[in-house]
Amino acid sequence: MKNLLFMLLIAAQGAMAQNTIDLFTVSGRYGIHQPYNPPPANYVGEDLTKHKAQESALFINLKAPIKFNDKTIWFNNLTYTYSHVNNGLSLPDFMATNVGLNAFIFQTGIIQRLSKNNALQLLYVPRYMTDFLGKNGNEWQHGAIAMFEHRWNPNFMMRFGVMYNQEKSGPLLVPLFDINWQINNRWSVAGLFPIYLKINYKVSERFTAGLSHFGLITSYELHGEGYAGDYMERTSIDLCLFGRYNVAGNWYLEGRLGYALGRNYEQYHSDQQIDMRISIIKIGDNRGEPVNVTFQDGPIAELRLVYSIPIPQ
Repeated sequence: MKNLLFMLLIAAQGAMAQNTIDLFTVSGRYGIHQPYNPPPANYVGEDLTKHKAQESALFINLKAPIKFNDKTIWFNNLTYTYSHVNNGLSLPDFMATNVGLNAFIFQTGIIQRLSKNNALQLLYVPRYMTDFLGKNGNEWQHGAIAMFEHRWNPNFMMRFGVMYNQEKSGPLLVPLFDINWQINNRWSVAGLFPIYLKINYKVSERFTAGLSHFGLITSYELHGEGYAGDYMERTSIDLCLFGRYNVAGNWYLEGRLGYALGRNYEQYHSDQQIDMRISIIKIGDNRGEPVNVTFQDGPIAELRLVYSIPIPQ
């Protein structure tokens, strides 16, 4: 059992400084109703000033690494997300309305220990991204992650690498910086920036609080009548305060309150493309304005249930 726990630690977080590893997470998210942005020039429909949009979401994550030997681990990580926008509008047929977006993101590959302090991580990352209103074979996206790890000491590890994904809008390349730093007995920093990062303060043996960041670009094949073949691109940077409490055994409840910055649900035709995107920097964006109506940033709340295994120190 001790070897299994050590393997899980390396595979999912890569740092001995962390004393727990989240094996299973399920969370629900609620966004406060927000006004609409000015509509596109060809908009013909209800007066947007009389309506507001509301976002809700579901997140489920499961990690299942397999240890081959002391140096090689086959890492598996499955994430499902559901994002829903409820607007109650009567929109033109070519605009997606009351959208429900489903994402299945699977990470699988090798984590190879090169030496005591160094490791290499190579993952294949296929995604199935759809509104589940139909099927045409274009729901699949393919990507990869490559990272090099160096551990300076038992309390400080960093990884450097890159993530690639073939989004519906075009190729996406994201430089990655992974850190796990146990600053002292109370303060720690952990995350894969710019995707996610947490600054933790250990208030007591059972309660931790801090600041969390989450930002990710995702795109989905649409199949609704009137706009089949279009895609929806979702972007958001979520900044939240959080509190995490050990309710019983290895189970934790985590609440988050914060704000969704740069949040967009933008619909485009399949031929509206970006030549290349490096993180949030767009190179050759030839898409013009979105087809649909969009809404403003706003406050969000999230509640998570987490199963976390302690790591022997």
